[in-house]
Amino acid sequence: METNNRSLSLVELNALVRRSIRTCLPDEYWVQAELSDVRSNYSGHCYLEFVQKDTKSNALVAKARGIIWSNVYQLLKPYFERETGQAFVSGIKVLVKVTVDFHELYGYSLTVVDIDPSYTLGDMVRRRKEILRRLEADGILTMNKELELPELLQRIAVISSATAAGYGDFCNQLAHNAFGFVFYPKLFPAVMQGDQVEISIIAALDKIYASGIDWDAVVIIRGGGATSDLSGFDTYDLAAHCAQFPLPIITGIGHERDDTVLDLISHTRVKTPTAAAEFLINHQRQTAEHLEALALFFAESLPDRIRREKERLERCVSRIPSQVQMRLQRETFRQERLGKRMEMAWQTRLVREQYRLQVEQRLMSAAGRRLEQEQHRLQLLEQRVQAASPEVLLKRGYSLTLKDGKAVTDIAQLQAGDEVETRLAKGTFRSKVL
Repeated sequence: METNNRSLSLVELNALVRRSIRTCLPDEYWVQAELSDVRSNYSGHCYLEFVQKDTKSNALVAKARGIIWSNVYQLLKPYFERETGQAFVSGIKVLVKVTVDFHELYGYSLTVVDIDPSYTLGDMVRRRKEILRRLEADGILTMNKELELPELLQRIAVISSATAAGYGDFCNQLAHNAFGFVFYPKLFPAVMQGDQVEISIIAALDKIYASGIDWDAVVIIRGGGATSDLSGFDTYDLAAHCAQFPLPIITGIGHERDDTVLDLISHTRVKTPTAAAEFLINHQRQTAEHLEALALFFAESLPDRIRREKERLERCVSRIPSQVQMRLQRETFRQERLGKRMEMAWQTRLVREQYRLQVEQRLMSAAGRRLEQEQHRLQLLEQRVQAASPEVLLKRGYSLTLKDGKAVTDIAQLQAGDEVETRLAKGTFRSKVL
């Protein structure tokens, strides 16, 4: 095979690419991207990757190697974390000013020279608002705020780091309060910074719920620490667990400028662990003042109330004889009226019954007379019937002519040749009509 005298070595090709990139892209450029694989070495340089993901599928659509030289990183990282309260770690979105470079050995890379924290703050605010919208859509955003604080806040479940100075300050404040109130705090250890914040606090809440102790409230405190570690308190799962927890949650996680999602869904938000202790003490003081006011009220009002009730009772007792006498008179009068009414009712009933008996007697007399009249009328009818009897007429000399068993009353009923029967008082005979 013939060798091409114009071929390039790899180093020469990469050098050509490097010169071309520097010629075509000589300026600095602001780039929006997400941090990935952020790490720093012993020399203070920060090596990372910039990635861009598809908004729908979350698949990678672009990736570039990045570097922040130590002299820039030592200034840029504290500035970013101070302004945003967010650690400079993988997973956050940033707006960085970069130069485009290409190295013969290491290839294509972006060198960071500046960063705009306001872009990341805007992304954090958007993410926080999205979490709050999701909590509200689930109907749990204000559930913990709607719980009522007990009158006595003594049994306190504390979620904090066991070694945190804030936890010690919290307990010391409760134990040495100026009013001598007694509190019973118990620590449920949790990691309060880093990637394990969410998992650790949720596990502590589960332990509190499973302890079976009738706690009055839960206090989540975080003493000191960088504000860049607050991202662990801005997660949906942690907010959902706290919002639905059956005890009021008081937060004091040591920052003043911004409220985390955990602060926004908790029952009460204070700034620091000592402020949380002061809140509990003030609540107890208000309860004590209320009880003292009630005790004073009872002490001042009870004697007067007892005196008034005693006077009222004496008046009632003094009125009893007259009331009894009046009641007896009313009952006597009522009984007399009832007796008279009963007497009049019996007399009226007696008159009605006597009248009813007289009516019955008149009815019986009228019925007897009517019976006699009917008997007499029947006798007359019987006589008439007997007088009209054919046998009686026949005995008087009359005869009865029958044709085919029927009486003949008109000559027109007969024709020549008809046979008729003639019935007399004694006997009958037959004859033929001529």
